[in-house]
Amino acid sequence: VSIPPFWVGLMFILLFALKLDWLPASGVESASAYVLPVIVLAIPRMSFMTRYVRGAMLEVLSADYLRTARAKGLPEGAVVTGHALRNTLIPIVTLVGLQLGYLVGGSVIIEQVFGIPGLGHLLVQSIFNRDFPVVQAAVLILSLSIVLANLLTDLTYPYLDPRIRHE
Repeated sequence: VSIPPFWVGLMFILLFALKLDWLPASGVESASAYVLPVIVLAIPRMSFMTRYVRGAMLEVLSADYLRTARAKGLPEGAVVTGHALRNTLIPIVTLVGLQLGYLVGGSVIIEQVFGIPGLGHLLVQSIFNRDFPVVQAAVLILSLSIVLANLLTDLTYPYLDPRIRHE
């Protein structure tokens, strides 16, 4: 989690592409070329999400209404999925929305490490070439993707918790 993604990417290339020859080191010729970049982007986010979900669930599982549900004879699976998980979904969805912004930002670096021609690669090349209109357009697109992720996060709240309804 505390290791930079570009370093993890380089180590994955050394291990899985060069030493074991399981996956391609770079390029976009096949779907297997995206396996390493996706894993490198997902590992830190998933470990963070797992810790957060575990902490939120442990906090909610000690609540009085869950003890009442258990006392009424509900199976433990129904208590966890029907009551506890439902009450932890709002903070989890908020965190997922924030993590999407980190994924967009991290993809700029990962595209460079794995040689993937994408928006991040275009942004870096435009900075080096001093092509400022392209830099502005790329930053605008990246910013819009983060804003859209936050909007989608906000739009899912009323579906998860009926008490949060916009009039």
